[in-house]
Amino acid sequence: MIVCVCNNVSDSKIRQAVDSGITTMPALRAELGVGNCCGKCHSCAKTVLREYLEDGVREAQPMLLQTAIAA
Repeated sequence: MIVCVCNNVSDSKIRQAVDSGITTMPALRAELGVGNCCGKCHSCAKTVLREYLEDGVREAQPMLLQTAIAA
């Protein structure tokens, strides 16, 4: 889905940016230009960013628990 029409940024591009280390909206704005033009995409981009970061934390928690149990 296209999140930012002005800069042709999709939700998958936002997820790729997170995978490469982006964790904040200012960093996402600097990397992809999201929210730099009309600003209408800001809330949607922030939601995609936040949800993907939260999903990554949820996926990492079982690994942390397994590591703690093994130790």
